[in-house]
Amino acid sequence: MDNSFHSFLGLAARAGKIKTGEETVLKQMRNQSLHLVIVSGDASPNTQKKFRDKSSFYHVPLRMTSDRERLGQAIGKESRVIIGITDKGFADKLLTMLDE
Repeated sequence: MDNSFHSFLGLAARAGKIKTGEETVLKQMRNQSLHLVIVSGDASPNTQKKFRDKSSFYHVPLRMTSDRERLGQAIGKESRVIIGITDKGFADKLLTMLDE
């Protein structure tokens, strides 16, 4: 994974198309308003399992990537473990970048 993913994630953040934090992302998943969930690779096993299960149940794509510091840095915040993408266009592009 290169810096273009993190740059594009930052663009999504500046456009206001992301949600962060476990409770916020879970609430958005329940409301069917997320198109992608990104979980840091260094999240706890319980957190990883919880979000894998929830994303499967609510049919939201989930990808594991980098670490919490890089995710937070990409969006201009402190370290982040969970990021939800609320815009379909941004989500599709990020999925393409992650799946290459």
